[in-house]
Amino acid sequence: MIWLGIAIVLGTFWLIYKNYEARLVLFLSGMLMTALGISFGGSAIGFPQAVDAFVKQFVNGGLVPTYTTVMGFGYVMSYTKCADHLVNALVRPLARVPLLVIPGAVIITWFLNIVLPSAVGIAAAVGVLLIPALIALKVRPVMAAAAVFLGTWGSVVSPGLMFNPQIADIAFKAGEIEAPDAMIVILSEFFPALCGALISAVMLAVLAIFMKEGVGSQTDAKAEASASAEDFRVNYFYALVPILPLFLLVIASKEVGLLPAKVFTVPCCMLIGTGIGLIIALINKLSPGEASKKFCRGCGDAFCEVALLIAAAAVFASGMKSIGLTGALVDAMQGNQSIAMASAVIGPWLMAVVCGSGNAAALAFNEVITPHAADFGMTVVQLGAVAQVAAGLGRTISPVAGGVIVIASIAGVNPIDICKRTFIPVCLALGTFTAGMYLF
Repeated sequence: MIWLGIAIVLGTFWLIYKNYEARLVLFLSGMLMTALGISFGGSAIGFPQAVDAFVKQFVNGGLVPTYTTVMGFGYVMSYTKCADHLVNALVRPLARVPLLVIPGAVIITWFLNIVLPSAVGIAAAVGVLLIPALIALKVRPVMAAAAVFLGTWGSVVSPGLMFNPQIADIAFKAGEIEAPDAMIVILSEFFPALCGALISAVMLAVLAIFMKEGVGSQTDAKAEASASAEDFRVNYFYALVPILPLFLLVIASKEVGLLPAKVFTVPCCMLIGTGIGLIIALINKLSPGEASKKFCRGCGDAFCEVALLIAAAAVFASGMKSIGLTGALVDAMQGNQSIAMASAVIGPWLMAVVCGSGNAAALAFNEVITPHAADFGMTVVQLGAVAQVAAGLGRTISPVAGGVIVIASIAGVNPIDICKRTFIPVCLALGTFTAGMYLF
């Protein structure tokens, strides 16, 4: 039964790699393992329990309001152009210090991805502005694209990313933290992630110098400035609106405590930001009703893309328990901390590299293995954070990731050439983050 379960799991990830619908594949695999567990293993976990695991994710009060309101807020910021004001406000100072152009582009994208946690969305929003600006500074198009792509893993420390609320919920159920607050997870992983981002940005700048692709290396007609970017007039008040909810969350966190955390939750802060966005829509003679529709569309897209994926992963995890695979994995890792530590890094990272998204692998790992972190001498936050960040970084060197395809089309280069340049920086970032979470 264990070997049969392993075969089903491998087959599941192979189908996801072949671009079959991940939610359907996870759900059907989970139900298949549940059926086998009932038929041959005498498992106490049956179909009602698997369906219950599926449904519970639709009404998970710690998860659903978080990622739906974050994406809804992001849609409003795009509609009102507040996101464009923020991008332009951050990009323009780069031209004054050529040495900081490449690492600065990486870090700007990384921080913006925290505010707008969609890798493809940030690739499009930032890439269309930042890549022409870098090319205007005579950076080679492929290096300009690599600088933007390398920053598209900043969402790993966003309250809107599905994994941070999920890890907080698991840690709360395990009695590790006092409340299922995603900010507790984010603040514990932020500094190691920031160190990884800085090291990767510097490494890319070194590669740009070594490969002669940095500022001043481009001499052909592609190095003409973008008139639209130059003519854009930045309103710095509008530029601050996208980061307002994040600022409120930080000062309301337990570690800062300037605002009551029970009041200023993620949904509350996102709704505050959305309300300001509606006012800005009125000021700019945009339709507040249309802005409201954008918010609702964002919430709906988040439920479709995230809630259903988490629900399908819950069925998959339930199936693994039914067939006895979860118990076998925990027993194999128990008492051998190094195996659990390596699995959290390698599994989600490799899955993200080969299929362009590590969501399925990271979700499955967090559902199955992360709740048992104490058995391996680690905390839920440590193990879960490493798994989800490894997935985010794996996506940042995948030539089939949606973000790199968008960026490559903007820059007019090959996605594989972009990934060749992000590979070494990503490996350094992963090593830095993993060491920070496991050792300190």
